[in-house]
Amino acid sequence: MKNLHVLKAKLLYILFFGFVSLQLFAQELLPFVENYNKSNYQGDNQIWNIVQGNDKAMYFANNYYLLRYDGVKWDKYTLPNKTIIRSIMVDGDRIYSGSYQEFGYWYRKDTKMHYVSITKGKKVFDANNNEEIWKIFKFKNKIYFQSFNGIFVFDGKVIKEMPFTFLISYCFVIDNQILIASVEKGIFRLTNEKIEKVNGLSLLENNVIHTIQKHQNKIYFFTKKSGVYVLENNVLNPWKNGLNDILKTANINIAQFIKNNKLIIGTANKGVYILDLNDGSYKNINRNNVLMNNSILSIGQDKENDLWLGLDNGIAHIEVNSPISIFYDSSGILGSVYSVASTPKGYLMASNHGVFKYEDKQLTLIPNTQGQAWNISKINDQYLIGHNEGTYIYKNGLFGKLSNINGGWNLAKSSINNTYLQATYSGVVIYSDPNDLNKKIEIKGILKPIKYLAQNRKNEIWAADNNRGLYHILYNDDYKTTKVDNVTKRSKISNDFGVKIFEFRNEILFLIDNSWYTFNSITNQLEANELFNANFKNVSDIVAIDENHFMVLQDGLLYHIYAHGTKFIRNSIQEKYYKGKIINDNLKVFKDKNNFLLNLDDGFISLDLKYDEKKKTNVKIEAFNDGILVENNSKINHNSELRINVISGIYGATKPDLFYKINGTKDFFPIKDGLILLNNLSSGSHDVTIYSNDGLNYDKIANFQFVVAKAWYFSAWMIFVYLILIGLILYLYYKWNKMKYIQKLKLQKEELKHQKEILEMELKAENELNSQEYEKHILELELQSKSSEVAGKSLSIAKQSEMIENIQNILDTESDFNKLKSEIKKAIKINAVNKHEWEVFETNLNQINNEFIIALSKKYPHLTSKDIKLCVYLKMNLSSKEIAPMMNISFRGVELHRYRLRKKLGLAQEETLSKFLLSV
Repeated sequence: MKNLHVLKAKLLYILFFGFVSLQLFAQELLPFVENYNKSNYQGDNQIWNIVQGNDKAMYFANNYYLLRYDGVKWDKYTLPNKTIIRSIMVDGDRIYSGSYQEFGYWYRKDTKMHYVSITKGKKVFDANNNEEIWKIFKFKNKIYFQSFNGIFVFDGKVIKEMPFTFLISYCFVIDNQILIASVEKGIFRLTNEKIEKVNGLSLLENNVIHTIQKHQNKIYFFTKKSGVYVLENNVLNPWKNGLNDILKTANINIAQFIKNNKLIIGTANKGVYILDLNDGSYKNINRNNVLMNNSILSIGQDKENDLWLGLDNGIAHIEVNSPISIFYDSSGILGSVYSVASTPKGYLMASNHGVFKYEDKQLTLIPNTQGQAWNISKINDQYLIGHNEGTYIYKNGLFGKLSNINGGWNLAKSSINNTYLQATYSGVVIYSDPNDLNKKIEIKGILKPIKYLAQNRKNEIWAADNNRGLYHILYNDDYKTTKVDNVTKRSKISNDFGVKIFEFRNEILFLIDNSWYTFNSITNQLEANELFNANFKNVSDIVAIDENHFMVLQDGLLYHIYAHGTKFIRNSIQEKYYKGKIINDNLKVFKDKNNFLLNLDDGFISLDLKYDEKKKTNVKIEAFNDGILVENNSKINHNSELRINVISGIYGATKPDLFYKINGTKDFFPIKDGLILLNNLSSGSHDVTIYSNDGLNYDKIANFQFVVAKAWYFSAWMIFVYLILIGLILYLYYKWNKMKYIQKLKLQKEELKHQKEILEMELKAENELNSQEYEKHILELELQSKSSEVAGKSLSIAKQSEMIENIQNILDTESDFNKLKSEIKKAIKINAVNKHEWEVFETNLNQINNEFIIALSKKYPHLTSKDIKLCVYLKMNLSSKEIAPMMNISFRGVELHRYRLRKKLGLAQEETLSKFLLSV
């Protein structure tokens, strides 16, 4: 059972790595390719023709659009009749274009392209023929516009048509003559407006010929499906090159010889082939590596001799003459490359998928190296490879395991002897003999993941932890640690994450929290390094190449540094070559003769960095404010955006490093993608100065001045309005003050008058008050007298009533009539109530309760005089027994009267009549 599992594992291994080898066969080191799709230029799919104008801008025939690209921005234009543009050609400042039954030229003015039709108003085309102009060329100061059925010759004034009796593909100017490639009948020559067949080229009959070019006294004929033919010494033969058979199935669309004896062939289904005629080698760039499309419709060249390809869907810029090459892995099988080294036969790559070798245009995974590989270092003729599973050695094509110690991030050569130090997951390993790497010693007493190492003293090592901390490690001759000093902790550096160690001219520098330090062995302290802190702020990674060369990643940009004395000469590497592909904290450089190999996320980059004297840079400035062209020393709107396009006309590796200053500021700001965006500028004059940098000095190359208009609320007419408003406000203020003063005088006069009146009124009121108080006092006295009188009378009446009651008792008890009569008369005479006293009593009672009676009468107008009289008595808090004689009714009569009164007043059962009357 166990053997079965082993067999299955081996089978899967073979299948997997066979698949890897198959998939990566086509990978190779290619020139850098920059792709532009429709989202970039906002146009159509096909690019039928490409030229570079005398203004250094690139022009493209893109179906319904003429595209223009100056390296900063894209512009697109359409013909008045909205037809498809098939061909373009440059002549001076004109861009000739050909389309359906139309040709003319474009010129640029005020940053806009304008079109002039040559055929408008002229009967050039037969309405029955669907003529399209597929090619334009100049011959003997005349412009030729070619369709598939003929040519139209324009001498600057007159258009002359020369129809063909056969269908053609294209015309070509070769050896001061025009060759016409027919579709079926071979090659013809146009001489003195006469068409004659070229003899000896019968092999080309019944072939669609897409290109004819002369190179090194040979004429090459590029057919669509039959490959390439070469005419040499008047003898035509198939091209004797191994590529020819491939081209027969690729369908050649276009071909062109370029500088350095190279041939470019664009095909319909296999991309583009770049053939080096010096050694016969070629590169095929297609959709499997970097192209967006395999169908090449057109080829153009710029003044840097780099290629522009018109694709069936997009545009590709290929830097064939650039010192930079890229190893692409579009399949993803290679993974992220953490280190790369050149070998006699190719390259070794350490990736997160394992260790790969590239030889004979074939990339293969070295068996048993799957997993994370970190570093490749060359020691003499052998390669030491740090891997997650241990350390491997590669020598003379043989691969073997050297150590089982996990890790192997970096390898550093000691500055004091010929030994090498390796940083691993668990400490430090020393290789004491470069010729025999099996002689290795692990320093004991260190159990830390060490990322970077350096040594400049015997038995001392500087080590940076993978996570945080800088350590000074001391060890004895038995390689046992005697002291491990956490230098950053002792120096109270709180942010000691990601410490980097860099050796420069036998001095060890430490990059800690964006600051550079060296170690003073006398004071035993870290000290800031002025030279590096002044030149290399915001460095996220640094790697040494040799004593005077190193590379830094600063502010996200990569620089190759040449140290000349105390000066640093910078050679910037354009961001487009590595944008988004640098592996953070794992930048490694391998020097390969005159080239430098730099690892990337999906491969590596080869740089041929030379410090040649840079040519003087000329730039053109085009500024726009709200889409409107701004001339130098012009005015722009306040609170608006100014876009300054700095156009160098250079698209490849020699594109200059440009910087700018605004209003003479101290700092130089890099110009990215040729664009300067300025916002929130203050009103007034501004100055933008453009500089180029040769790696050491900044040279002024251009200047642009402009004025920001004052805000609308500070404009002249608004100031005039403000002055009017201020004048009006002052006038109104004056009038208001004058009116206020008059009012004040009037008020003062009235106030004096009022004060006099008030004084008089106060005196009068005081007199009246005194009089009223006197009268009130008299009335109170009278009221008291009346009250006493009423009380007295009430008491008298009560007594009389009581007397009457006594008489009644006498009557009830005395039986002797005569005596009874006599007694009664006597009692009545003595106690009889005076009628006048009753009237006085009632009058006084009404006067005392006058207000109560009035209020009660108003609130309850249906009450009778007897009801009111009862209410008065009740208000006086008299009982029913006391009220009965006063009203001359019985006790029950009073109670009945009280019951009826409650109903008239609408009182609830729980409400007391006396309390209610007191509230009236």
